[in-house]
Amino acid sequence: MTRHPAHPSSTPDSNSGVGSRVRAHSLVVSLLIAIVILTLGDELALRLALADGPTASDPVPAGPSLLASPSVEPTPTPLPTPVPDSRPQVLYAAGDLADCPGSGPAVAGLLRDSQSPILAVGDIVHPHGTAREYTRCFDPAWGDLKARTRPVPGNHDYSSGDASAYFAYFGSLAGNPSQGYYSFDLGWWHIIAINSVCPAIGGCRERSPQILWLRADLAAHPSHCTLAYWHHPRFSSGNGAAEPRTDSLWQVLYAAGTDVILNGHDHDYERFAPMDPTGRADPERGIRQFVVGTGGANLTARERVAANSEIWSGDHHGVLELTLRPGEYGWRFVSAGTGEVIDEGTGSCHLSPVPKPIDR
Repeated sequence: MTRHPAHPSSTPDSNSGVGSRVRAHSLVVSLLIAIVILTLGDELALRLALADGPTASDPVPAGPSLLASPSVEPTPTPLPTPVPDSRPQVLYAAGDLADCPGSGPAVAGLLRDSQSPILAVGDIVHPHGTAREYTRCFDPAWGDLKARTRPVPGNHDYSSGDASAYFAYFGSLAGNPSQGYYSFDLGWWHIIAINSVCPAIGGCRERSPQILWLRADLAAHPSHCTLAYWHHPRFSSGNGAAEPRTDSLWQVLYAAGTDVILNGHDHDYERFAPMDPTGRADPERGIRQFVVGTGGANLTARERVAANSEIWSGDHHGVLELTLRPGEYGWRFVSAGTGEVIDEGTGSCHLSPVPKPIDR
């Protein structure tokens, strides 16, 4: 029997063929992975690559997993925008309150059954605005209402020089003593307290500190109905005469769509139809002005009939009651002597464009 040599299980040529086939397979897999990356996206392709990828004998690169999800900061929930109280808001207004040696108890008595704010429209005490007059003439009648009072100064409050007694009496309620102007919100309304004793605070002209502040304050409250108050009226039929130095105040407030202005100084009550800053009737965008210098000082006579004056009374001390609602307001002038309603009515707010800033 002829013996044949045993065939080895593999030869160098056969091993070479197997290696070629493995390399071809790996190349095909790599091509498929590349196609998947281009068509299906990185993450899915990487999952496929790992599923079919390196064996236990292949080196594994160090470092973080390719599939680790990036950390995502949670998006904070935005805070809701505060909504103004839409309930009707009541406030009272009167100026020229105490005339030494004593006056005003009947007017102050109208306000004690309410907790609403009181706008004191200047000349808190007469004639000199001293600390003694505040103590002896104003505080006995009005002192228990001080916490509700939002004052502005008048010329008599500055008669002693720098209105130091006024600012000392009211404290933070009167604003910064170097300014005397401030603002606050009441429901849907923005209320602006202005100092019309212009020489004491750097003037009231276009680039004065108060006008610059006023423009900024109005720009910060463009959607509110707006009421402004100060002592000296721009228009009046009374013997105190109109005060032209407040013209710039009117110009800025009118441009911003202000609705109501309250003044004192003349010791009477007067209501005007809506007007522009020149005093012309403007039923669409005009500001309605009230003079309410009826808080207790001696009443005075009418000197003229100003244009657009709708009602004037020099016979009654009293207060103006305003009811402020979203988009509208109502008023009543109430006599302190009889409780009679001398005047009443309603009005609507304007749309309020944002005033243009001044180049400094």
